[in-house]
Amino acid sequence: MNNASNRANRPMSFLHCPSSKQRLFGSARSGIARSLRIASDLNIGENALREWVQRAKIDAGDGPAGALITDEREEFIRLRREHKRMLMDLEILKKAAEFFARRSP
Repeated sequence: MNNASNRANRPMSFLHCPSSKQRLFGSARSGIARSLRIASDLNIGENALREWVQRAKIDAGDGPAGALITDEREEFIRLRREHKRMLMDLEILKKAAEFFARRSP
């Protein structure tokens, strides 16, 4: 089987497997030319690979100062969504309170 058909038949789960990504990051860090070849072999964009490698560096503690690791980013996103939902709930409760205040004698 040639290389192109191997890429087409590779299950997407490979890209989500932590151990596969770890090997990928280690290889990609070894040079740009190798990164281009790896991205091509995986049939993903070079930018996607670059972002994965950068995210792995941050998660390993090698990122820029103040950069959030993946777990912190996910929690931050979750908290922002929850805050937005709570603000919407508060607005609905305010409108309901106004409505019932006007109805009361």
